[in-house]
Amino acid sequence: MAFAAALLLCLVTAVSDGDTLRAECDDGEALTVRVHAIDAPESGQPHGRNARRLMARLALHREVALHCMDRDRYGRAVCAVQVPPPEDPDAPPSVDAGEAMLEAGMAWWYRQYAEAQTPSARRRYAAAEARARRARVGLWKAANPTPPWQWRREQRELDTDDAERGH
Repeated sequence: MAFAAALLLCLVTAVSDGDTLRAECDDGEALTVRVHAIDAPESGQPHGRNARRLMARLALHREVALHCMDRDRYGRAVCAVQVPPPEDPDAPPSVDAGEAMLEAGMAWWYRQYAEAQTPSARRRYAAAEARARRARVGLWKAANPTPPWQWRREQRELDTDDAERGH
């Protein structure tokens, strides 16, 4: 699929973690979706399970709007995800799931992908993350939480060290 500003309406059928979900779209296509511009804690990290639970509350079994722009190296569609408001799950999708994850302190704003966001989205994401940090909610309760990209790198290094030692 080419993602030239593709907009898809889909039903979320599974949530893998705080930034990855599976969706069945109106065109019959099943997609694995990576939520654009956020990085949630991995399942083995502190708050990883809480991040997954929040994404499930926001999106699981809900009709969502996906604004897809790319595929990542794992073949996942990279999309901004709009979900229905939590107080009215049957309403049309109008809440930015990535921004909601940031606001709850359940993800980092993935600044390396900010250039693909609109200026308005960049401002909203920066403000949501800053509010969560100031309020010390979610992962920001810790003084220096480990970002998922750093945690993944450390895990790869541990795996390499174990392999070199023959474990």
